[in-house]
Amino acid sequence: MKKLLLLLLCTIGFSAYSQTSKELVGKWQLVKWTQNGKEKDIQSYFKTDQVYQVFSDGGEFQSINGDKIKKGKWKLSDDNSELTIISTLMPVKFQIDSFDAQKRVMTYESLGTFEYKKVVD
Repeated sequence: MKKLLLLLLCTIGFSAYSQTSKELVGKWQLVKWTQNGKEKDIQSYFKTDQVYQVFSDGGEFQSINGDKIKKGKWKLSDDNSELTIISTLMPVKFQIDSFDAQKRVMTYESLGTFEYKKVVD
């Protein structure tokens, strides 16, 4: 019985962590940014609270900060633990902390942890 319960908990844990490129496709709004244990003010830093990432099929990417739009490419690692975004010459690799169909949390070591919620256009 204990083994069955442990197996069930592991399965739930893996399924909650597992994500796919299909789930990533869509528009995501930045709702929380934490750096060195302190929450950052999104409005003050970006001069807007309308900060989005848009992932499209085929690896197309848009970063939207108010009325500023930057285009690029994205790729999810084979094990779904890392998201690479290329919007300038250098790729930026984020560690995915958690991800489901409605919420994504990822970390970039020098910038902190970013929490996004999926939005419907």
